[in-house]
Amino acid sequence: MRFPLETKLKDGSPIELVLAENWDLPPLAKLYERIVADGTSYPHERPLTEDEFQDYWVRGKSTVVAYERPRKDKADLLGAFYLKPNWPGRAQHVANAGFIVAPEWRNRGVAWLLATVMLDYAKELGYRSVIFNLVFSENQVARYLWEKLGFRVLGVIPGAVRMNDGQYQDALIMFRSLI
Repeated sequence: MRFPLETKLKDGSPIELVLAENWDLPPLAKLYERIVADGTSYPHERPLTEDEFQDYWVRGKSTVVAYERPRKDKADLLGAFYLKPNWPGRAQHVANAGFIVAPEWRNRGVAWLLATVMLDYAKELGYRSVIFNLVFSENQVARYLWEKLGFRVLGVIPGAVRMNDGQYQDALIMFRSLI
């Protein structure tokens, strides 16, 4: 897969997916902070330090970010994903990925596009499958997307996530083969 990847969303909006560079990290961190504050899809409870963010989204990962095209200086991200081995050594062929989409760009096909690009890119990088370790059970939008793309639930972790209101929510482990 060649990046930058120029494409269009289902509404015809032109976008560009690029491998994240240093200048993409501030807008990526800013968007991730918004998603964490929402509290419906990631386990963090507070904004990450720069070092924590680098560990979670960048180091040892392939990170892809999406922008509107033509890309402007200091443009806001539409969304992003990271792709990494879920485990080391003999199991490094199983990928793990994380996704975020800016709230103002939801329901326009950004998540679908990022997910399909991730699946193709993972295959190209030699991964044989993808696993999500912590899909919030009440995140119906994410669950629908992953199921539509062929992921299946391997298991449920009861009460795995404490929500902003103090209640606990189950999490799902979801899996898809790439072979």
